[in-house]
Amino acid sequence: MHKSGFVNIVGNPNVGKSTLMNALVGERISIITSKAQTTRHRILGIVNGDDFQIVYSDTPGVLKPNYRLQESMRKFSNSALTDADVLLYVTDVIDSNEKNADFIEKVKENPAYLILIINKIDLINQEKLEALVDKWKQLLPRAEIFPISALEKFNVTPLFNRIKELLPESPPFFEKDQLTDKPARFFVNEIIREKILLHYDKEIPYAVEVVVEQFQEEDKLIRINAVINVERDSQKGIIIGHGGKSLKKVGTDARKDLEAFFEKKVFLELYVKVEKDWRNKEMKLRGFGYQLD
Repeated sequence: MHKSGFVNIVGNPNVGKSTLMNALVGERISIITSKAQTTRHRILGIVNGDDFQIVYSDTPGVLKPNYRLQESMRKFSNSALTDADVLLYVTDVIDSNEKNADFIEKVKENPAYLILIINKIDLINQEKLEALVDKWKQLLPRAEIFPISALEKFNVTPLFNRIKELLPESPPFFEKDQLTDKPARFFVNEIIREKILLHYDKEIPYAVEVVVEQFQEEDKLIRINAVINVERDSQKGIIIGHGGKSLKKVGTDARKDLEAFFEKKVFLELYVKVEKDWRNKEMKLRGFGYQLD
């Protein structure tokens, strides 16, 4: 008997959804930083065994959209409610259940098997954890609750085993050697964007979209040219930095991660381009792969 199913991870920004996805998949699929809105797309991570296939889906944090890009991000989150066999609703020890109450109502109505995950439990004591569990039991009474620490990988294996038990009987949806549904260029974009999120403050990381213009793989080397799109000339200057130092630092850090990811030497060239107000332009957003309909 072979089991396969879609396991979708949803929740508010910054509760540790991407950290959990990476812990469950065992590979670095989603980028992780301490900033909210790190994940912009819906990303699949696939785990294969002899008699099972789990298709995990990491989604952007649920937020009230302020511009067209965020509308697309909210659509990715909503779409995760439509095709799940198992739904993982992730919260943490400081998250408020009053944020995005409308989304929680949709989770309540969803027919998928529901697991509520309380993440970051290494930050509180047992008494506070028990109070949190009681609160969520009242809010989502049909949910099975798993307190975990995704970062410390505490209680992640029992969660993985429980998910496996809940999978329906089905042949695999993807090839058994496939790790994700995204192409190599997508992960180049994400790794470069992660470095920008880590190295710059304020609005800069959120005004950036990375596009790979060349990805040329040779026997022992990958040549990559990527464009960092920003919204204003002033942002371009900040990204490049004095004498190009800031951009060089992003490039060096990204190249190291790319070499570890692809297990090959990488030659990376970065350019910065101004695309005025791209976050509100439908044509640009579609060109960058965002879902607007």
